[in-house]
Amino acid sequence: MITRLSTAGRELRRGIHAGRGLWRRARAGRSWLLLAVVVALSAPPVAAYAAFVATSDNAGSAWSAAGAYRSGGALYGWGDGKAGQTGAIDLSANLAPQTVGAATTWSTVSTGTNHTCAIRTDGTLWCWGINWGGHLGLGDWDNRSAPVQVGTATTWSTVSTGTDHTCATRTDGTLWCWGANRSGQLGVGDSADRASPVQVGADTTWSKISVGGWHSCATRSDNTLWCWGGNWNGQLGLGDTTDRSSPTQVGSVTTWTKVSAGAHHSCATRTDGTLWCWGANWQGQLGLGDNTERTSPTQLGSATTWSTIGAGGYHSCATRSDGTLWCWGWNGDGQLALGDTTDRLAPVQVGTATDWSAAAGGGYHSCAPRSDGTLWCWGAHGFGQLGLGDSHLLTPTQAGSATSWGTVSGGAYHSCATRTDGTLWCWGLNADGELGVGHTNDRSSPAQVGSATTWSSVSVGAHHTCATRTDGTLWCWGANYFGQLALGDNSARTSPAQVGSATTWSSVDAGVHHSCATRSDGRLWCWGWNSSGQLGLGDTTDRSSPVQIGSATNWRAPGAGGGHTCAVRTDLSLWCWGGNWNGQLGLGDTTDRSSPAQVGSVTSWSTVSGGWAHSCATRTTGALWCWGDNSSGQLGLGDTTDRSSPAQVGSATTWTTINAATGHSCATRTDATLWCWGGNWDGQLGLGDTTNRSSPTALTIPGGTVKHLGRGEGDTTLAIG
Repeated sequence: MITRLSTAGRELRRGIHAGRGLWRRARAGRSWLLLAVVVALSAPPVAAYAAFVATSDNAGSAWSAAGAYRSGGALYGWGDGKAGQTGAIDLSANLAPQTVGAATTWSTVSTGTNHTCAIRTDGTLWCWGINWGGHLGLGDWDNRSAPVQVGTATTWSTVSTGTDHTCATRTDGTLWCWGANRSGQLGVGDSADRASPVQVGADTTWSKISVGGWHSCATRSDNTLWCWGGNWNGQLGLGDTTDRSSPTQVGSVTTWTKVSAGAHHSCATRTDGTLWCWGANWQGQLGLGDNTERTSPTQLGSATTWSTIGAGGYHSCATRSDGTLWCWGWNGDGQLALGDTTDRLAPVQVGTATDWSAAAGGGYHSCAPRSDGTLWCWGAHGFGQLGLGDSHLLTPTQAGSATSWGTVSGGAYHSCATRTDGTLWCWGLNADGELGVGHTNDRSSPAQVGSATTWSSVSVGAHHTCATRTDGTLWCWGANYFGQLALGDNSARTSPAQVGSATTWSSVDAGVHHSCATRSDGRLWCWGWNSSGQLGLGDTTDRSSPVQIGSATNWRAPGAGGGHTCAVRTDLSLWCWGGNWNGQLGLGDTTDRSSPAQVGSVTSWSTVSGGWAHSCATRTTGALWCWGDNSSGQLGLGDTTDRSSPAQVGSATTWTTINAATGHSCATRTDATLWCWGGNWDGQLGLGDTTNRSSPTALTIPGGTVKHLGRGEGDTTLAIG
């Protein structure tokens, strides 16, 4: 999604999304989407161990799924793995294994949060999936939806993938890491990202490596244990919470055999069969009977028969020498395989089987090789991490069979729409209750919001939703950490909550984390996130209740973007304010404004839409103009050069509606045709491929025409035909 932004833009987007995601999930009492797997191997011990090295010892990330190999030949899976924000089909989950390509020479594999790497029997290394940190090791930041070889080396022996970094060993005992490095997780002595493999020191005795969320741990041939990277929860096991950018030995013990790094914790076994864990313990993932974090290795019970360990996101699973499987920690989506969703603070045996040989898990997905050399993957595929090609919806696809849709709006990961009978329907991610259905369970198809039949319009932000009713009332729900629900507090709501008692609201537009709305008297009100002055109140202070912008009473419908807002007045003048790092305010510069500033002197503006960092607007002549960020061609001007002032899109004078989204734009013409352009990494242009367009391109719509273009913030496009 962010691979084609400028370096500065990419870093900003990555930081905001990563930070928001961690905070949002923690607040909701959930982690990332889950899928747990159990794969059977009938291979001899050597082959089984090779698979284990890939998927357990050397698999690590911000995991939230569990899996294990059995020796009997059966395939088992458990846990949740859906988002479904398109509302057409469940795009994010493959609930049965799917083969990756035709190759039959895969030997080891490691699944990270959103990417996968695997080694073939010829010693070559291949990676695919999302690549915002350069963690595919391919020298760039472009996503891949199928395996791509990393360099030309043919001596790779083990690999481990994390959230956004990867490490691997070679047959000569050297260790190599690449990807994001803001916490020093690459172990190369600094915090600079690397998009290609770089050797960690000069040591040639590395034996096993495990990459966690933002830290790494590895053993050497002398059975010493070394860790480095982020250490805010003590996950390095060094007795403190100080980050390390170079490998640091964990104590003086020389009997470590296997190590597994989870999101914020680590576990390892010793030669005497004991199991030790340390780091974060919010969900009991250390298995020590409590929720207290540990900054040094602490033994689990007194058992001396532990053989393999797989540390997940907020849970852990391990096998014993008698072939039993044990899991503990967070179980919100059933990833402990215990038949319920109750967390466990200490190891609990999974069933009665005694033929488990290894325990492992991925973040949103899992992969495993078979004894015939084929590689199989299943789970989330939102970024191509299954290696199955691009399974996003690349052309417009009908959502359900209803033919009575009225208006629609799409956010980052969810969508909502009204029907002509006045009902409201939402679907997609629901971690903060943004679907308004009274709980936080995701929906992959439209679900009705309450029983009201008086909804008139809806607008979806990143993780919140606002809508108006025919009686002039305004209702909001979902995430509220910036006060974007206008309810006077920062508490999330899972059902629509009325904003005040006013009955004169006429329109509302939800931005990423802020919202603006007009009343029937022409006054404009904004609230929520205000870091760049996007509320237009002359400051950068967040508001949790609606605040009027100035005293003007001639505002028409606003267009709220990522960190800026634009609105047209009844005199057809255009005004913008807020963040302006890419010139998205159209004022000829890149200076932020915390109060409305008029865009030029033209008084023929008709409608306006704010995207993440660009804006587009139509004029009464039917001409279309765009400005701001153009890194993906989202301005439709035939190039990728930013504009800080409005620039006309072509010469057509038949444009009617416009939607500026995250990194793309779509618009309709008077003949009801739909045109899209800009970033297309998720197929959001609906053109049947994932190639960006820098000029408007017509879509082929089933039925031929579009009567309503959805307002959206994310990487999906919604329209009503």
